[in-house]
Amino acid sequence: MSNQTKNRPAQTLRDGALKAAIWKNESESGVFYNVTFARTYKDGQGTLQNTDSYSGSQLLRLARLADQAYAKISELGQGGKDAESDLGDLSATAS
Repeated sequence: MSNQTKNRPAQTLRDGALKAAIWKNESESGVFYNVTFARTYKDGQGTLQNTDSYSGSQLLRLARLADQAYAKISELGQGGKDAESDLGDLSATAS
């Protein structure tokens, strides 16, 4: 069982069925935060489920939610610290 399934998020932001869960993590370097995104829907039996698949019309809302999550993490004290900072800027490899 991962830490994310047995712990609660530090903060959850919502926009309709979309949500951003902000997770607090601790390492030898200190505290850092990660974010997971999900869309909630009801399955055929009426049970609430989560997916990480989004329609084209939801992408702008998801981007705004990501911006809000970034701002909230800054409020929580991480600032620009990134747990993956040793990877450098991957934007040059994205296509």
